[in-house]
Amino acid sequence: MPGRWASYVAIGDSFTEGMDDPYGDGTFRGWADLVAGCLAKESAGFRYANLAVRGRLLPAVVDAQVPLAAAMRPDLVSFSAGGNDSLRRRFDPVRMTESFEGAVDRLTSSGASVVLFTPADVTVNYPAAQRYLTPRIEFFIELVQRVAKEYDTYLVDLWADQGFRDRRLWSIDRLHLNAGGHRRVAHHVLSVLGVECDPDWRAALPAARPDRWFTARRADLQWARVHLAPWIGRRLTGRSSGDTITAKRPDLAELSQRASELR
Repeated sequence: MPGRWASYVAIGDSFTEGMDDPYGDGTFRGWADLVAGCLAKESAGFRYANLAVRGRLLPAVVDAQVPLAAAMRPDLVSFSAGGNDSLRRRFDPVRMTESFEGAVDRLTSSGASVVLFTPADVTVNYPAAQRYLTPRIEFFIELVQRVAKEYDTYLVDLWADQGFRDRRLWSIDRLHLNAGGHRRVAHHVLSVLGVECDPDWRAALPAARPDRWFTARRADLQWARVHLAPWIGRRLTGRSSGDTITAKRPDLAELSQRASELR
């Protein structure tokens, strides 16, 4: 696999779009923008596209984003999708396997080097749902690891990083990473690619004080009202948080001066 890349396309859902690591204009930065900014320093005229959209299920990513990414003929593609599917009632492991492996086959066949991910451990934020979520996540991890080996892709193993079990790396919505979490992911990606990055992006957090019982319960109630209830409402009505959202960087364009902004 090549050690340097002149172009990079990121595809996926909210994880790759960058929620919840905001720029000042209301869009999101996230680990993919950080990775692109570092890669741009390694290659003059570096080009970057980010096709990811929040809320997208794996079939939607495969049908809409994968063909676009393959047609762009980039040197590098990151592909992360399937997490939203694991939260759905109609979770279908057979369909997930076919969709995921087919997408990786198409991307690698286009000539791109491909980066795959095991998920960071979000179950720490949902202790009551661990029995429900863990078997699905374990299935997905095994799928990603097998496909990564068979197709000779890069594999970023976030599940193995115990640091993501610290809630301070997660957004207040308990579903997305915050700025610190995204920097930690960027460090993992760049390390796998053999590119130097800021060591502080994976620095250990200071010891945390345990929350008092009343403070923790009040936070739980606020989270349920502000984040959980709307999420359930969207599931019941067939809506998605990304229904009115388009890709933030749909064209494979040169970063130029924006490379510094992506940091």
